[in-house]
Amino acid sequence: MKNRVFISFIFVSATMVVLFLGCQSEPTAAGKTVETIQTEGKISSIIRSPVSADGSVDSVNVARMDFEEPIFEFGEVDEGAVINHEFKFVNNGKVPLVIQNAHSTCGCTIPDWPKDMIAPGQGGVIKVEFNTKGKTEFQEKPVIITANTYPSVTKVFVKGIVHKK
Repeated sequence: MKNRVFISFIFVSATMVVLFLGCQSEPTAAGKTVETIQTEGKISSIIRSPVSADGSVDSVNVARMDFEEPIFEFGEVDEGAVINHEFKFVNNGKVPLVIQNAHSTCGCTIPDWPKDMIAPGQGGVIKVEFNTKGKTEFQEKPVIITANTYPSVTKVFVKGIVHKK
């Protein structure tokens, strides 16, 4: 029994050494060196998670998107019309805003968002195009924005009535 425990200990120890050495910055199979990711300084002050490992949430020291108009009502249009709208916002947070993605629930609504960081106090625009082809009656299309905010998802809406041609 003691021999089995000792052999298991040796096996686990050897495995740990192999794993540790395998994680060092050595050339990969493709001949490239694995780089160390910077975790201090400029990068960590810009991109941060508001949720810490202990589960507490920092909802103050994050970016914050405040929209002039989170819901755009386009009124009534005939089917086939293309609705364009610009959702203007300001980063009223304490760190630069980074928008990772913006999408809708269907291919008829296409957002275009700023790819660069937006400094605190600065603004930006999310352009949205809604093609009403094949859509009738009341329509409400969300644009779902993922950014370094808390919560990380913000929604804006395009809505109105589409009359069948």
